[in-house]
Amino acid sequence: MNHPLSSSSPGSGRRVPIPVPVAVVVLGLALTSCTTTPAGPVDGRKSATTAVREGGSLVFGAEQEPDCVDWIATCGASIWGTYMLQAQTIPRVFDVRKKGKDWVPVPSAMMASDPVISTGARPKITYRLDPKAVWSDGRPITSADLKYTALQIRDGKNIFDKTGYTEIASVETPGPKTAVVTLKRPLGSWKGLFSGSYGVLPSHLLRGKDRTKLMKDGYQFSGGPWKLDKWVRGTSLTLVPNDRYWGKKPHLSKVTFQFTSDTAAAFQAFRTGQLDALYPSPQLDVIDQIKQGLPNASVQTEAQTGSLEALWMNNGRFPFDSPAVRRAVSYAIDREALVERLYGPLGVKQPAQSFNSPLVSRYAATDFSAYSLDLKKVEEIMTADGWAKGGDGIWAKDGRKAKFTVTTMAGNKRRELTEQILQTQLEKAGFAMGIQNTSAANLFAKVAPAGDFDLGLWTLVDTFPEPSLGASFLASSIPSAANGNAGINFMRARVPGLDPVLKEVAAAMDDATRRTASLKAERIIADEVPSLPLSAVPNVLLWNKRVGGPVSINPVEGPWWNLADWGRAE
Repeated sequence: MNHPLSSSSPGSGRRVPIPVPVAVVVLGLALTSCTTTPAGPVDGRKSATTAVREGGSLVFGAEQEPDCVDWIATCGASIWGTYMLQAQTIPRVFDVRKKGKDWVPVPSAMMASDPVISTGARPKITYRLDPKAVWSDGRPITSADLKYTALQIRDGKNIFDKTGYTEIASVETPGPKTAVVTLKRPLGSWKGLFSGSYGVLPSHLLRGKDRTKLMKDGYQFSGGPWKLDKWVRGTSLTLVPNDRYWGKKPHLSKVTFQFTSDTAAAFQAFRTGQLDALYPSPQLDVIDQIKQGLPNASVQTEAQTGSLEALWMNNGRFPFDSPAVRRAVSYAIDREALVERLYGPLGVKQPAQSFNSPLVSRYAATDFSAYSLDLKKVEEIMTADGWAKGGDGIWAKDGRKAKFTVTTMAGNKRRELTEQILQTQLEKAGFAMGIQNTSAANLFAKVAPAGDFDLGLWTLVDTFPEPSLGASFLASSIPSAANGNAGINFMRARVPGLDPVLKEVAAAMDDATRRTASLKAERIIADEVPSLPLSAVPNVLLWNKRVGGPVSINPVEGPWWNLADWGRAE
């Protein structure tokens, strides 16, 4: 899946767009896959796992507060909500863990064994749950929970992303701990079902009730090592251990996530010890703070991320309804200079040449490398399409100028700098770009789904290690009344010849076939250029000496993926 937070259709590798800001070969990152050093000048030392004591509490900074925590609803598409609460409380079939150099799905503590899928035109997936797996009220986690979750997503309205679940024909429950899902057709990314940023919900508490009403402002149930203690809107979210959890118990007695959207204030709180850890998006001031040095702190960078920042062109609105304009704008932007300015200090020197993030770099091509700054090509393309420059130097056609606005999250300094750089570059090429920013909640709950923008600037996060281009580019992923307003093809992209190839990517059970189809899809997308990838976004984690345990970044589940192992350092 992807997060703007997000997902891909019709596979179940989810994508999510995020309003914040791998190391695949094509990106040329200087960062290693994962590097841990003291915060400040790098000396190359690796940090060891620090011993912890039982009990105590820690406070972490959180850049964003979720709008709501009904994870399958459109309002629940917050990657920070996933990091803080969903990953800690919602059981799932597969976790994502690193094996060798790759992040891969592995069965979670909820499972008694690996799920098994049959071959044939209508594959069956058999799930066997651990007999010890229970909810925080002591009721067993059962096959009925998988069935409830699947049907809520497949048949519900205002679902954030139905990727993969629309391929479910039926769910049988032959036993309380056995579920059998029958698919309508082969689904290569079947491991994403009941995983990623969805998981499994408790049917005994939610069936027949208004799920969103019960969950959106916080819920008391948990099937993970933690449960929600309290959520003070605008201030903090606090977790305490789930004493019914059957797996490894947390060392800490309490964890508080303090909402600190102001980067300068967050770093000041970190310096003074009010915050024990930060997971900041790589803003320019973040980079400056790290370069200056942070006493008694460590920093880790993870280059193999699922985060991809791009310019999202609304193919359904003037002027980006014209393929010629989209191509010309792509040649008008110096992406290499832009990326160097924004991420150079973190080792990111080259733009992304694919819409597949580094997390799924195996399926990525380099076709967007064809687009580099070339003002002569801009002139050729626009002139051939019937445009001419007016006295103000701006292209015009049929009485309409090549004017548009860009929209991103207000207050994000890196994004605002990006807009300023783009504005200057595009003006030189004959395009007039205005700026109209808004809040993250408004952008992803209203503006983007409604297609009420010209050009968008945001990051997509792959939340499962499966290729997920379909979430962004399938015509069926355009939010509409017909699909219950699900999907994140906010650009209204309808690329000729692309849908059948993306469906082949989703259906292929053989990885080689899947990869071939994915590379073909990349070529089609780059030729039509419905949008333009900018850069992979590296992850950065900082923590102080009070934090103990095996601290590391999981690009899918976030920095607190193993929060039960964290503790107060001895």
